[in-house]
Amino acid sequence: MEYGQFCPIAKANEILGERWTLLIIRELLMGGRRYNELQRGLSQISPTMLSKRLDSLEQHGLVLKKKIPNQKGYEYFPTGSCNELLPVIKSLGEWGMRWARSNLTERDYDVELLMLYLKRSINPENLIGDETVIRFKFTDIREYPDWWMVVTDNEIDVCVNDPGKNVDVYITTTVVTMAEVWMGQINYRKAVADNRLKVVGPKALTGDLGNWMAARVFADIAPASEIL
Repeated sequence: MEYGQFCPIAKANEILGERWTLLIIRELLMGGRRYNELQRGLSQISPTMLSKRLDSLEQHGLVLKKKIPNQKGYEYFPTGSCNELLPVIKSLGEWGMRWARSNLTERDYDVELLMLYLKRSINPENLIGDETVIRFKFTDIREYPDWWMVVTDNEIDVCVNDPGKNVDVYITTTVVTMAEVWMGQINYRKAVADNRLKVVGPKALTGDLGNWMAARVFADIAPASEIL
């Protein structure tokens, strides 16, 4: 889309204003590199649309597409101009936390996206031992309520099938509650105290979940209703 204006905001919007583009950039800046990983973070996007948007970003110099050595497929890397959008994306998220969180509906709470974000929130160096297995049980969904996260050194695998390993930490909650914890609307201790989140496991791991699963990207941002 062309706006026919010399305004830099208009010219930037010609590149960034298409549907899904900013969310693809969000995923790239959060570490998404492979096509399937980008698609997991954008579960409602069609393969055709994702490919089209990635091609457009590559043409505009925001993405570098590289063949995976000795494998099929490609990886997508943010360029310098794409990385410069990080404070823009963060500011947009902060604005959304303040002004748009009241628009959330039940269908917005995507468990697959939540687990991807929780995976990215894990700090393996703050865990104890060579391997840690966390089992999540979500009580507010019927399809895929059970998830496992296996952390081995710096490798983190997420699956919906029992990996057959001893579980170190059991977390029982709802998708809504876990999403609110990740966004910083409520902390782990408060969620446990309110019986919205149940954690079972050795105290060395369960005593401070935020130490090794430090989410809260938009913590401490009050909704507009609290500041007006």
